[in-house]
Amino acid sequence: MPILHSVIHKIDKKPDGTPAALHLAAAEQVDSSARDDLMQQLNESYNATAGKGWGLFHAESGAFPLSGWLGKYLAGGFDFFNFSVIAASHLTKLMEESNLTTGGHALFCHYQQGLTDYLTIALVQETEAIAMTEDLHLKAVKRLDLDRIRLAARINISEWKNNPQSKQYISFLKGKQGRKLNDYFRDFIGCQEGIDGPGETRTLLKAFSDFVDSEDIVEEAAREKASTLVNYSMAQAKMGEPIALEELSGLIDEDRPKNFYDFIKAKDYGLSETLPPDKKTLNKFRRFTGRAEGLSISFEAHLLGGKIEFDEAGGTLTLRGLPTQLTEQLKRAGA
Repeated sequence: MPILHSVIHKIDKKPDGTPAALHLAAAEQVDSSARDDLMQQLNESYNATAGKGWGLFHAESGAFPLSGWLGKYLAGGFDFFNFSVIAASHLTKLMEESNLTTGGHALFCHYQQGLTDYLTIALVQETEAIAMTEDLHLKAVKRLDLDRIRLAARINISEWKNNPQSKQYISFLKGKQGRKLNDYFRDFIGCQEGIDGPGETRTLLKAFSDFVDSEDIVEEAAREKASTLVNYSMAQAKMGEPIALEELSGLIDEDRPKNFYDFIKAKDYGLSETLPPDKKTLNKFRRFTGRAEGLSISFEAHLLGGKIEFDEAGGTLTLRGLPTQLTEQLKRAGA
């Protein structure tokens, strides 16, 4: 994860009505193991945080100027430090106008991961920690609280530049701190939501269930393929990377690597070539299975309470929306 540029400014904003004050860094963060460790921890914390939105820039305007400044920096119009100063000044202005009490350290980092360029912008709070001095005395120190990041966004610069039609080159945290706080930071980034991560993940899982039914895959093989799907998707989420349909298809069926991908395209589920994984949705996706006296039942957990109802007292399952193939067999058997 080579870091190209990194700057940290500080914004003081207290709840007593005092105007927000921006304290600018003197220069970029120097190349050091401390800087690299900080960004590694921030990246890991960001990837692990549930509840993200995915989107794209609004058209550049006076209300949403960040994309223009970023484009000018990338084109060599000014250096990264000046870009961060202009952006931090705008963030401070928005913070003051929104009358929000949350200041913090405004962190800007341009880095590479593989062949992809990213820009991470985060507002990081301070917290107290206990440190040991050289003469073995305890003392309270302040540290950046990377475990609880509330306001942050990551821009896939390469995707933005190379695929301008994309609707998911920006990810941002959608925390529980309140809509007003989320909206002001998203306005600062100039981002509009472009893709529904949980909805896309649910559609992918529905497509997989339909695929398993259409292929008449045996129970054990279906469980293995479901596990492959979830493990791959969770790994992508951990790295902050999207699910790639072609890659996933190859993992699900190595003998016919395009089989699942072609099924999705033929059925027109409306899925993008890549989609953001939603960990909460994936965690709910597991199969309930059972077999006894000639009866074999297997279904995804997300169907429970919808197409499938369980009566615990009576020990019965009620099924709705039976597969057409099964319905036709039952009709012929009852004729």
